Amino acid sequence: MVKLYENGVYLVDGTIIVEDNGQAQMPISKEEATKNTIAYGILEAHNTSGNMDNLQIKFDKMTSHDITFVGIIQTARASGLEKFPIPYVLTNCHNSLCAVGGTINEDDHMFGLSCAKKYGGVYVPPHQAVIHQYAREMLAAGGKMILGSDSHTRYGALGTMAMGEGGPELVKQLLCQTYDIKRPKVIAIYLDGEAPKGVGPQDVALALIGATFKNGYVNNSVMEFVGPGVSKLSADFRIGVDVMTTETTCLSSIWRTDAEIEEFYAIHGRLGDYKELNPGPVTYYDGMVYLNLSEMKPMIAMPFHPSNTYTIEEVNANLEDVLHDVEKRALVSLDGAVDYSLQDKIVNGKFYVEQGIIAGCAGGGYENICAAADIIKGKYIGADEFTFSVYPASTPIYMELIKNGAAQTLLQSGAILKTAFCGPCFGAGDTPANNAFSIRHSTRNFPNREGSKLQNGQISSVALMDARSIAATAANKGFLTPATDYDTEYSGKKYTFDSKIYENRVFDSKGVANPDVEIKMGPNIKDWPAMSPLPQNLILKVVSEIHDPVTTTDELIPSGETSSYRSNPLGLAEFALSRKDPAYVGRAKEVQKAQKAIEADTCPVEAFPELKPVMETICSKFEGVGKGNVGVGSTIFAVKPGDGSAREQAASCQKVLGGWANIANEYATKRYRSNLINWGMLPFLTDEDHEALSFKNGDYIFVPDVRDAVANKDAVIKAYVVDGADMREVEFRLGEMTDDEREIILKGCLINYNRR
Repeated sequence: MVKLYENGVYLVDGTIIVEDNGQAQMPISKEEATKNTIAYGILEAHNTSGNMDNLQIKFDKMTSHDITFVGIIQTARASGLEKFPIPYVLTNCHNSLCAVGGTINEDDHMFGLSCAKKYGGVYVPPHQAVIHQYAREMLAAGGKMILGSDSHTRYGALGTMAMGEGGPELVKQLLCQTYDIKRPKVIAIYLDGEAPKGVGPQDVALALIGATFKNGYVNNSVMEFVGPGVSKLSADFRIGVDVMTTETTCLSSIWRTDAEIEEFYAIHGRLGDYKELNPGPVTYYDGMVYLNLSEMKPMIAMPFHPSNTYTIEEVNANLEDVLHDVEKRALVSLDGAVDYSLQDKIVNGKFYVEQGIIAGCAGGGYENICAAADIIKGKYIGADEFTFSVYPASTPIYMELIKNGAAQTLLQSGAILKTAFCGPCFGAGDTPANNAFSIRHSTRNFPNREGSKLQNGQISSVALMDARSIAATAANKGFLTPATDYDTEYSGKKYTFDSKIYENRVFDSKGVANPDVEIKMGPNIKDWPAMSPLPQNLILKVVSEIHDPVTTTDELIPSGETSSYRSNPLGLAEFALSRKDPAYVGRAKEVQKAQKAIEADTCPVEAFPELKPVMETICSKFEGVGKGNVGVGSTIFAVKPGDGSAREQAASCQKVLGGWANIANEYATKRYRSNLINWGMLPFLTDEDHEALSFKNGDYIFVPDVRDAVANKDAVIKAYVVDGADMREVEFRLGEMTDDEREIILKGCLINYNRR
């Protein structure tokens, strides 16, 4: 079904695969063939450095939603923002319910509308569209690049190279700076064959994620979709696969384009934005994933990660074994905080689930929902525990479902149709009952991602599936069923886009700023606190230690219930690590007392007496360390932090609580590491085995002359664990960093850097 090549490959005429085993004879050099990828051409067109090995990218457009745009604009305003230099779309699809937090959510929306007017942006009101569907319908264009502050910013199927990053990277673009990266590897995703009836985009996506996530095959690379199988897929199908590439930890994605994509642009009244994209006659890729669509089967990603994949057929055939495996994983993911068992889901030898949801940027597409309606037509979900909710990704899609009768079919079955909303994807909508099991065509199934609160003794489970198999399960009244079990005649209803829905409701400044507009600042919208530059010497206290194989951004700062505080840095920080280490915030604040005393030019030892013996040991070994050249802060250790969301708050919350660094064996994504750097935090790497670390939670680590080490680009940074009167040497690395990134850390954060 899926094959990963061990070496690079040449692709000849778009269909002939030649592995680079040292024997391949090609009419052009590998270096020239590398330039023939679609990705290379787009990156070259947007690179301003003049050096294709070290890219400095300027994007064509940007997009953010209402959990991220307040912080981004506040940061840019603090750095001198006067006008949005490129089209910037502010959608309202995460906090759109305005159901909790008093006036906070709608205050954020009004902030966004006033900023779109003042700085020349686009404002999409709540319930109109989820961020990525609006971008597909109105922003994407062939050969262009879009930067978004949501990790699932992926429009490669439409010929647009898009990237999801933390807010500070968008701030840089707003300030006419660049996105600086090494030229990424390009991995071909070669699609062959044709998907069987009943197999949908989520099935293909989960197969890809299962094959590539754990081995890091496409980590921080561009996935380039090629091969004859691409043309056998509709535009909606390609979009559904593309949006899930984020879960492989790739940097971005791009697809070859054809008449299907041309028709998509024509339907949306933007034919001029279509561009045919293909690899060159001889193209070199750094690797290849071969996927035969004809062999695909309905898939399921069991808790607690999109890479924990099986065919539904496998799960049903080996039910007890699979559920026991999930329970074992829960011991790690949930830290034993709650009793977790799935055995009650086995009913008469079948797997019973309590909830089905089709939603958001992954599931809420037109074809997915129409297919679900075709499967469930004339059937009923029943009057027991099972519930079924469907969220069309935009109001234009919703309108078409009403026109063609699909909405009526779904409602008659017992399903509930809701407006465009991202809530089920991040724990702010349709939270299941305790111990319930939910199947979702959405993006992620991390622990607590569905909205339960582990710290309150709650837990429910999410598995990812395609809309078609969710509808089949709904038709079977909650018993897990692949769509291929039903011989459905899919209607293939044609889509018509109603542009007036947006024309009559979306505010579009057409790029014209109005500086006279006063920004509406609700009482919860707070400025970032002042942040100090990196001191010459640094004392770190380890205040949390996480040994899970991977730590998600949801565990660093929870989604869902925290969404109302995203415009309040200090308020949000109270939730940091609350699901993984509830004592973290208190520990970090205690350490921060010392740094605040230093900044107030008072004695840190008096503010934080625990520091006194530590300082005495340090001063006995290092002369001259003291007032004016030392800082004190906290750090956390995690094996591989940062998988998942682009949310910058996973880093900024640590920073506003006095964090100076993270220590890790590796960072799961570039975007999390970038967030650390942009908030002035040292992204330390250690080669020590996480089971046998030379430091532990509660230990103090002294990093002498750290400022010089950063400025001088030292490959190794020596540090010392303070152990009573003794000090044990340890070594850290910072990895590759640009000169600007080093300067940001030296200044203390991106805001300070831009005030230079």
